[in-house]
This record gives sequence, structure tokens and C-alpha cells, in this order.
Amino acid sequence: MLVTVLSSPHIPRRARSGVLLIVLAVGLTTFGTGCSDGAQSRSEADSTEPLGYGKEVTVPIPAAITTVVSPGAEPRSLLRPDYPAGTVQQVTLHTSHRIEQQINDQDARDFSTPALSIPMTAKTDADGIDLTLGAVTTPDPTLAKALTKTDGSHAGFDLSDLGAITALRLEPAPETSNPARAALEQAFYQAVYRSIAFPDQPVGEGAVWTVRQEVTGGVILEQITTATLTKREGDRLTIELDVTQQPKSKVWNLPNDAGKLDIQDYVMQGTGTITVDLGLPLPVAGSITVGGHQAYHDPRSESVLQQTIDTQVSWTE
Repeated sequence: MLVTVLSSPHIPRRARSGVLLIVLAVGLTTFGTGCSDGAQSRSEADSTEPLGYGKEVTVPIPAAITTVVSPGAEPRSLLRPDYPAGTVQQVTLHTSHRIEQQINDQDARDFSTPALSIPMTAKTDADGIDLTLGAVTTPDPTLAKALTKTDGSHAGFDLSDLGAITALRLEPAPETSNPARAALEQAFYQAVYRSIAFPDQPVGEGAVWTVRQEVTGGVILEQITTATLTKREGDRLTIELDVTQQPKSKVWNLPNDAGKLDIQDYVMQGTGTITVDLGLPLPVAGSITVGGHQAYHDPRSESVLQQTIDTQVSWTE
């Protein structure tokens, strides 16, 4: 995870509120947090080395635990990915991440990152899903220029038998710039934590199950996704999703012994609908929006930071 932290616990009181803003902007604002930096300013992004610099990296994803709330109507069956090695699918991943932050009574500042559209070709193999990226686009002209070198980059997912993502693989093209790498990393982390795992027992239309998963980052979160199978036509499933996140601690201990922040308020929730085909590796359609607000208190300076976040992940064929 890329985190900028306070360089010293003895920063003067007048300076701390500004530093606190940068700390939280860099450390806490990924789509409700993952392991990628979600709200760097452009100058910071240019000087920060992203996770996947110069080589492929594989990042383990915390286990997803499913629990059936209601099995739904008959007929019921196990929901399992069912595609042979070599299956090919073309989809586009769209992501957006908007965030506004305010320190005490200062003016609010916008730390949003540009929306991305990532066309990709997915191909299955014995280990999971390999993704070859096409021409990534964004409405931001500066990032758009940086993204021109990403064509042909690779990513991938390792999957469990229940369809849960267990690892994320990232391999940007060699000439990809740091800002472009960071943008791709954030987009794929958003996609990972908006994915769904299937239940471990037979279900039918109307079935409801929960997926409990830890989201790692500056603050460790517990994410609970409630899934409802609203429609099934052969292998094609329509699933409604309801997502909530809560921190597992009331305190964020900053890295490198830089201090701690009290979590005064934390609300992240959202809904969406996805369509999946059991014979294809990625969703064929759908959109999920998750947002909320948080407040963090620095006990040494009495500064309070408030932030409002809105994120969206969608898939199209």
C-alpha cells in the first residue's frame, strides 16, 4: 500500500492540519480503502512509485466467507463458474472515485481521481483469469496522455471454487508512467472489492446470501455484501447487491509510529445490480455505487477531518 505519513510526531500545531489533510488524502481514500493510493495530487502521483512498478506483482486478497440467509425457490442448484480453459470474453470496466475533504472550518478540497474506462480481453487458464488491456480512456487530459502507454498491459485474477477473487495480478506495460500505473491499480482494487462470491449450498431464484470480507488498507474494514438472486435464465444470473463497510477499530495507528487518529464517524454503504454468466469469467453487465462520509480526529492538534466519498464500478460488454 502506498501511504504518505507524518514525517515526525513533533510537527508544530499550526502545520499539522495541513499535513493531516495530505496524510488522509493519500492513506485513506481508495474506494473505501484497498491497498492502492486513491487520492494523490498530480504532483504526488508523479513522484510516487506504484505497487506494480517494472514487474508483475501478485497481491493476495482476504478470504470471502459466504453465509446463506434464504435458499430461495425451487429448483435449486449450486452456483459455480463453469467455463473451460481458453474461454475468451471481451468486456469494459468503468470506475470512478470522487472525494471531498475538509479540515475543521477550512474550505473543502476536492481529491477526486479521474474516471477510467478499461477495455480488456479476458482469457481463462488453469490458474484463473488473464486480462489483456486495450486502450484505456479518461476525461482527464493529463492522465489520458499518460495512459497512451498502457495498451497491452496485463492483469489477472486467481479464483476460488466459489468464484471469489483470491489474488490480483498486475503487470503494466514497461513504458507505463507512474500516474497511469497508480490509476490502473486503484481501478482494479475497486473491481476486486465489488466482486461477488457464490454460496456453498444450492440456491434458487430469490435466494439471499451474505459475503463477509476484510478490506485491508490504512484502516482495516469489515465489508458485508448482501446478495439477492433476483433472476436466473439458464447460466445467466441477475444479482442485486447491498454493501456496507465498518472499521474494525476505533483508532487508526499511522505507519512508522507517526501517531494515531480517532475514527469519530464512518459510514460507507451502497447498492447495485450485476449480471453474470456462469460460462464466462467476468460480469457481462451491471453497476455498483458505494459512498458515505467519515470523520477523523487528531488528538494532539484537535484537528478534525471530514470526508465524503462516492465510488462506482460498472461492467459492459
